[in-house]
Amino acid sequence: MAGKAKILVADDDVVLRDMYKARLEDSGYEIITASNGEEAMARATDSSPDLILLDVMMPKVNGFDCLDMLKSTAETKKIPVVILTALVQDSDRERGVKGGADDYIVKSETMPGEIIEKIEKLVKK
Repeated sequence: MAGKAKILVADDDVVLRDMYKARLEDSGYEIITASNGEEAMARATDSSPDLILLDVMMPKVNGFDCLDMLKSTAETKKIPVVILTALVQDSDRERGVKGGADDYIVKSETMPGEIIEKIEKLVKK
């Protein structure tokens, strides 16, 4: 793959979004950010990222609805999506995976370094 992989980080938590942006940039990725699902859809469509890191609980359009839109839109349906959320329920995990997410990561159970590793595996595919 020529150049840096582009990753869209969609999270309404500014601290988390900035932390992932910094960690991923340090790992050599180009980062685009969005603070809600509506913005995430727009960024995914206009910048064609190599992967989307998607929070679920966001204003305007939540992550699950955003995932549904991403997977049903021709320009974005092939982009790998990693859901990164505080939701720990199996039903939420199931919804994410059924919706087409490539991975479902619970923020409180996963260290940022592990998340970066998962992203690297998916981007290399």
